[in-house]
Amino acid sequence: MADERFNNQQGWVVAATARREIWWLQPMLIVLTLGGFMAYTTWAVLQGAHYDYKNYLSPFYPPFAKPEWWPLSPAFLILWAPAGFRLSCYYFRKAFHRSFLLAPPACAVADARAGYTGESRFPLFLMNFHRYFLYLAMVELIILWYHAARSVVFDGRLGAGTGSLVMVANVALLSLYLTSCHSFRHLIGGRLDCFSHCPSRHALWSQVSRLNERHMLWFWLSLFSVGLTDLYIRLLSMGIISDMRLF
Repeated sequence: MADERFNNQQGWVVAATARREIWWLQPMLIVLTLGGFMAYTTWAVLQGAHYDYKNYLSPFYPPFAKPEWWPLSPAFLILWAPAGFRLSCYYFRKAFHRSFLLAPPACAVADARAGYTGESRFPLFLMNFHRYFLYLAMVELIILWYHAARSVVFDGRLGAGTGSLVMVANVALLSLYLTSCHSFRHLIGGRLDCFSHCPSRHALWSQVSRLNERHMLWFWLSLFSVGLTDLYIRLLSMGIISDMRLF
């Protein structure tokens, strides 16, 4: 299968394969996309400003004021929980291993490193805490739904702006991403030995299983939506763009 290999003293192997198509394109695009999102998120979080506009609030920031004793951006108070959930996601493991670690980068392509320790060492062993980050992410999702509901209230009256649509669409995609999670599916009914005594649980588990089939899709759509939501609100707060009222 492999036609060429290059080894250095650290035991690295340049991805060796006999495949002739551009197998490296997908890993490269994932590295650029995830890397770009992480860079933007880091920049947005470190700003500590321009994260709200009227009844709109960025999903990167908490709904409460920053405590006086907290020296950093208020985003650090809450963002660690959804970030931990996404970074320990089963699909993220696949994308990260294949694209960033090249382990393996594609089918019939050699690993970049001859030895592979899996998730037995730091920092990858932290991915085993995914189910616990799920519980925290569920709390965060409830808070985001509350703020999405607030985005359709203007001066005490029901209304909608472009920002309202952006926030509602974002939290809807985040909900699809969370409820399609493998750990959520297990929580709903995957741990049961028999469904005959729990028909309602089986019906719910079946619906979640259908969402689970598109977990990768919800991962990417929610990733883009949460970043675009913060960007939209940030541009409104900075006065660069204006929000259009629909009614």
